[in-house]
Amino acid sequence: MNFVQATVLGIVQGLTEFLPISSSAHLLIVPRLLDWKDPGAAFTAVIQLGTMLAVLIYFWRDIVRITVTWFRSLFNPDLRHHLDARMGWYVGLGTIPVSVVGLAFNSAIEGPARNLWINAGSLIVMGLVLLIAEWAARQKREIGDLNMRDGLIIGGFQCLALIPGSSRSGSTITGGLFLGYTREAAARYSFLLSIPAVVLSGLFELRKVGDGSLPVAGTAVATVVSFVVGYASIAWLLKFLVRHSTLVFVYYRVALGGILFGLLAAGAIAAT
Repeated sequence: MNFVQATVLGIVQGLTEFLPISSSAHLLIVPRLLDWKDPGAAFTAVIQLGTMLAVLIYFWRDIVRITVTWFRSLFNPDLRHHLDARMGWYVGLGTIPVSVVGLAFNSAIEGPARNLWINAGSLIVMGLVLLIAEWAARQKREIGDLNMRDGLIIGGFQCLALIPGSSRSGSTITGGLFLGYTREAAARYSFLLSIPAVVLSGLFELRKVGDGSLPVAGTAVATVVSFVVGYASIAWLLKFLVRHSTLVFVYYRVALGGILFGLLAAGAIAAT
């Protein structure tokens, strides 16, 4: 992997990680279209650490406040009903489903699921599910209305992100919309919920850097670029969702999935 390829893939990761359009699918599609070698699932997991660093910096005040309040609530019962203390539990427990499913199906995720036929189908299907969520959304609930049940349900939706083409943010925002949360509230919880799962996954794959599986320089460049672009993407998306629906992303997903199906059927790109 050369500098140009690493930079392009870092930009793709940063742009698509937080938008509900699937970064994993784009990190498969772009190399195939440019006739580059598939960077692999481990590369994707590691450079996601860059975009997670963007989340940590963007939401650092919230994260520090949640962490401190949650820890204090372990010893102070009066704090246990505080939103920040509850949020600590929701994020932690909401991470369990994706961790269990991810470990159980790790081989499939890193192998057969990277087939572009699956990605194309997932882009379209999950795009239509997001469309249904938009139609059904009441958007009356804010982040303060979050409870344990909803946290776990949205955590369950995060499991769908293990299917390349689904999108982590898309899956969790969809779950939030179905439960009646505003788009911004669903996106905020989506970002916080993604931190443990993505960091654990990235650290797990980090062992492959330098052992021949992942290029050290290329992975480092892509990770740094994904951080810079990812930070800008978070700020843009949260502002966008205050005034707009997710329909533009639905149209994009369906169009991209359709184009991908056409290219695969015509033999213009390889599925694996």
